[in-house]
Amino acid sequence: MGTLGSLRRRAVATAAAVGALSLVVGCSGDSDSVTGGSKDGDKVTITMGLFGVMGIKETGLLEEYEKQNPGVTIKAEIAGDEQTYYTALQTKLAAGKGLKDIQGIEIGRAKEITETRADMFADFAGVAGTDHFLPWKQSQITTKDGKVLGLGTDIGPMAVCYRKDYFEKAGLPTDREEVGKLWEGDWKKYVEVGRTFKKDFKGGDVAYTDSASGLFNAMVYGYPEQYYDEQGELIYDKNPAVKEAWALASDAAEEDLTAKLRQFQPGWDPGLSNGTFATAVCPAWMLSHISEKAGPANKGKWDVARAPKGANWGGSFLGVIEESPVKEEAQKLVAWLTAPEQQARIFKDLGNIPSSQKALEDPSVKAVKNDYFSGAPLGEIFGAAAQDIPDKQVLGRKDGTIKDTFSQGLALVEQGTPRDEAWKTTSERIEKAVR
Repeated sequence: MGTLGSLRRRAVATAAAVGALSLVVGCSGDSDSVTGGSKDGDKVTITMGLFGVMGIKETGLLEEYEKQNPGVTIKAEIAGDEQTYYTALQTKLAAGKGLKDIQGIEIGRAKEITETRADMFADFAGVAGTDHFLPWKQSQITTKDGKVLGLGTDIGPMAVCYRKDYFEKAGLPTDREEVGKLWEGDWKKYVEVGRTFKKDFKGGDVAYTDSASGLFNAMVYGYPEQYYDEQGELIYDKNPAVKEAWALASDAAEEDLTAKLRQFQPGWDPGLSNGTFATAVCPAWMLSHISEKAGPANKGKWDVARAPKGANWGGSFLGVIEESPVKEEAQKLVAWLTAPEQQARIFKDLGNIPSSQKALEDPSVKAVKNDYFSGAPLGEIFGAAAQDIPDKQVLGRKDGTIKDTFSQGLALVEQGTPRDEAWKTTSERIEKAVR
């Protein structure tokens, strides 16, 4: 029976010690070459550019690979903020130098990479041992002519994280099965529960949910098409899914059901530690962040229930630079890191849901529970949610930018801007950003 949390905290606590190992975080010095990798006889150095908590370093996988492959040294540079990371990656791709041999690619950037930078990345098509992924996952990083620019790490099936103690004070069920039934099948029911919570909660100034944008993202990513159609045309302004999500998220904002705290923006972490909201729409990869920032004092107060509908929010890939002097060795490393066994280990240690169908079917993955979240069976909850994700996931070139712009627009609604005016401002910003 796997449990999460303690290893996550140990990984964070021991981060300072990593520099003593052959894994080097934050190293640079490759700015005058295409990549930082090198080969000298039997000695190989592979560099990696990662972001956030992808689980690759935190779980000790790189050190393990080095032990299994004497002569291989891995140097990983990890950016905390993906947006900053991607801006720097774009600059280096344009310059054709200063890159890492392996570069992480967030799902919102995949389409832009496949359409504009395919020549910069090595092809994984036909690489042995890479046929275990969810079909829709690998299609997101595949060009129109069949070139596979990377291999999938995690995916982001949705659930709802909620405070049991707050639900009890509002007279709502606290059992995760009963809570899931409150909003089963419809995000409108989720907002309706929020109205009940606001009316009946007895326990101080606590909002029902953290942000309107969290609700918006969860709704939009439950549809095969969001901001672009399959022909690559912008459709956000006429897509019923986007308009429905905007309307319901605006309802939540205008009815003061949110804490006005955008996820991962200033104020959200203190909101977790201070308990200023009762629910948060949470893709699997978010749970480790919530447990860390909410802190030991709130252990056992949080739980996880099924989301109203299936959706995928987030996920990443590992790509290899075509001109890397250690391209073959880097591809071998990526194939190993994304193999079912390693994906299962990352999930059991940190909670990042595998993009490998084989890993999702692993009994040890299905058995994972989380002590911080009241013993919630995360393997069952997120494994089932992964199967509910639409088979087709249409990505667009500026998906990540558009998502961020909509989040900013809904923040305007939370601050009192009329929703129609906020939509107009958001549309103008999108049109300017995608030119």
